[in-house]
Amino acid sequence: MMLAREGATHVGCATDHVIESFRNDLWGGYKTGVGLPPELVGQFQILEDVLRAMGFAVWAMVEFEADDALAAATLKFKGAADQVCVATVDKDLAQCVEGDHVIMVDRRRKSTMNEAGVIEKFGVTPAQIPDYLALVGDSADGYPGLPGWGAKSAAAVLRAHGHIEDIPDDVGKWKAKPRGADALAATLAAQRDDAMLFRKLATLRTDAPIPEAYEDLRWKGPRPELAELASSLGFTDLLERVPKKP
Repeated sequence: MMLAREGATHVGCATDHVIESFRNDLWGGYKTGVGLPPELVGQFQILEDVLRAMGFAVWAMVEFEADDALAAATLKFKGAADQVCVATVDKDLAQCVEGDHVIMVDRRRKSTMNEAGVIEKFGVTPAQIPDYLALVGDSADGYPGLPGWGAKSAAAVLRAHGHIEDIPDDVGKWKAKPRGADALAATLAAQRDDAMLFRKLATLRTDAPIPEAYEDLRWKGPRPELAELASSLGFTDLLERVPKKP
């Protein structure tokens, strides 16, 4: 756990209490809970109960998504924290990275990514990640991007122009011309409204409700109810895996 290995002192956990969010009203193809086994959905509340019993602040999102909660918490608390570690593998959270102060942590691969790492991986700055995803699409979230636009072409054009609205319709005015630039420009000119919508889908909302103050996130150890909850769920080793009180 980050508490034991990375020395985290303040912890918040974001969950998708339901799968659908306000983004489903914006784009009909956005991800839904269709096809999820009912037994999996039924475990969402159990997970949140266990996290709270472990002593963590929990942001269970209904209108927003868990990623929005992480973005909102990052914005709210980055001024108070020595460093913010966003533990996620979702590439849309790369838009929150800031220098070495706000980083992404991939615990499965045991790797971290700072701002230089975002630029190296995606070819664009954190602030351009929503534009990048709008052009190339995000299959995990259910929006396709623009036909023909790939990672290399999107990165090259965004590096040259900044954001989607700054890319001219006229390819002759492009400062960078990746392979197939004529076709890419034509597609963007014809589907610019779609691109702007996809960017809205990719842009994380920093107004998701985060009621806690920074010190409310300080981990003080598991709550008394954890033992009973772990026993009722059959998680006999859970208490052994939770770090001791700080």
